[in-house]
Amino acid sequence: APCRCPGESDGPGGGRSLSAGLGCNMEPERAAADSDGRGAGALCAEEEQNVLQELSELPVEAAGKRPTCSRCSRPQKVCLCPFLPVNPLNVATCLYIVQHPAEGNRVLRTVPLLAACLPADKCKVFIGRRFSEDRHPELAAVCRSLSTLVLYPGPEANNLEELELDPSLSPYNIIIIDGTWSQAKGMFYGNSLFRFPKQVQLKTSLSSQYIIRTQPTNTCLSTLECAAFALSVVEKNHCIHEVILRPLQALCSFQLQHGAQIHHSKEHLIKNGLYAKSMPKNKRKLNRMERLVDNVKV
Repeated sequence: APCRCPGESDGPGGGRSLSAGLGCNMEPERAAADSDGRGAGALCAEEEQNVLQELSELPVEAAGKRPTCSRCSRPQKVCLCPFLPVNPLNVATCLYIVQHPAEGNRVLRTVPLLAACLPADKCKVFIGRRFSEDRHPELAAVCRSLSTLVLYPGPEANNLEELELDPSLSPYNIIIIDGTWSQAKGMFYGNSLFRFPKQVQLKTSLSSQYIIRTQPTNTCLSTLECAAFALSVVEKNHCIHEVILRPLQALCSFQLQHGAQIHHSKEHLIKNGLYAKSMPKNKRKLNRMERLVDNVKV
């Protein structure tokens, strides 16, 4: 058997403890150590408190946003003004952009670029989900005007390219909804004011050049692209389309050079088996996805 000191016992887990053997001779030393430990701990806590107090009294500089260009609303280091027209485009048509509140929080927005291409009185932005005659009398008056068109696709919409515009009603107004497709749908059907103007849609087969944001189908266009195409049709000047698209092309090119990826439409991803997300279980959403594959307008 192993040799044991007087009073030595097995500790937890088979280890051996000498505390019992040392007996009372250990108590004064332990008491002194405990006292020193508590003293050192209290001192450290006091010093830490003093340091924190000193740090809290240091002046704090307010974090500011990066300087922004007043014309294109982009950070000055990535200003897109060189790609904007030197002077605002001379157009008679007035655009009324009704923008979903969430759209204003997006970093890569197209409406500021659109507004920078046009005179201030030819591109007006209204932010909100619901619009009424009492709260938005100017927009309500525009909606009731015979010179106003609302751009939103659907079975009741006329193709803008094929529409015969009455010269006596010129200049025209065009209402465009700015938001995701689901947001735009909710705003269009949720506002009775948008029932008054003639509903129009674009028949173009052009693919969107806003390639840093995913679109539902290949022919779904951004707000800037819709406005550029509609203006070129109503004004009968194709150069308008080219000039307004220039800053959008520059924006996408810059983002791709700094790590952004090209976003293909959901239609393209599904058709080519590249759609990474699981298919929706909701039947209504699943039917919409199937119609994308079948090239049926959704």
